[in-house]
Amino acid sequence: MSIISKDIQKAIALLSNDELVAIPTETVYGLAGNIFSEKAIQRIFKTKKRPFFNPLIVHVSSVDAFEEIVSEVPEKARLLAHTFWPGSMTLVLKKNKNIPDIITAGKDTVAVRVPNHPVTLELLQKLPFPLAAPSANPFNHISPTKAEHVERYFKNDIKMVLDGGACKNGIESTIIGFENDEPIIYRLGALALEDIEAVVGAVAIKNKKATNPDAPGMLDKHYSPKTQTVLTATILAEIENHPNKKIGILAFKSPFKSDKISAEIILSTTSNLQEAASKLYDALHQLDHLDLDVIIAEKLPETGLGKSMNDRLQRASFTSS
Repeated sequence: MSIISKDIQKAIALLSNDELVAIPTETVYGLAGNIFSEKAIQRIFKTKKRPFFNPLIVHVSSVDAFEEIVSEVPEKARLLAHTFWPGSMTLVLKKNKNIPDIITAGKDTVAVRVPNHPVTLELLQKLPFPLAAPSANPFNHISPTKAEHVERYFKNDIKMVLDGGACKNGIESTIIGFENDEPIIYRLGALALEDIEAVVGAVAIKNKKATNPDAPGMLDKHYSPKTQTVLTATILAEIENHPNKKIGILAFKSPFKSDKISAEIILSTTSNLQEAASKLYDALHQLDHLDLDVIIAEKLPETGLGKSMNDRLQRASFTSS
């Protein structure tokens, strides 16, 4: 029996009883629990097999609700919040004392955002507590952008996936922290760097930290298919490095001509980076279930959302030496 449902009242009842519910956002599906229920938060970490040193993102219903989670809001943080929320941006700020340490990996900062999805905004408005909701996938695996992806991962572990359709942005939120009241990007994401800089000026990027990360998504290996994955700007040359292998290609805008390709998915025939981002994880899910030997992904243009997608594909293909 499917655990996918559109019943918001059922989701409210489960979340109010320390259970987990997978929820839709405009970025990816999240594995949600009451931030004030230690039982629920422990269950998030256990279900995802996520290390406790990796902090969670708190989801709230509005900019006003956000002010109850944090203790200090720099001027540029407030400007960003009012510009981009609801939306694909997470802010990391000094937390209020009532935010449990387990959420923040013991840090004095908390990651928070207002998601831009009508179903989850309605859910958050009806709940008396915010939700912690990391992506609804086992730790390091491909993030889910459809309810079916979540069900495939967790059908025996959680009681409900709240169905909100396919995620329109398709990659995780951009995470912005503050050092000396100046914004710093901790994770590239669905909000392009150029859009952020148009509001607050030049922003530094500090998006890799293998231990004790400042925010989610900073680990070297992440978002990974089970199938070996390679990111390259020269697809046809890379194919030659894998003789007698069953090869899948993840292409940006045009197909590649080679009889050595077993499967190929094109992200956007019109070179639209937004469309490519929305399809990225679903394409990886599809390729990962074709029993391939290797997935070769084409490097995207290093502009706008291309930077964020290259970041995800780089982490998906990371192998420690």
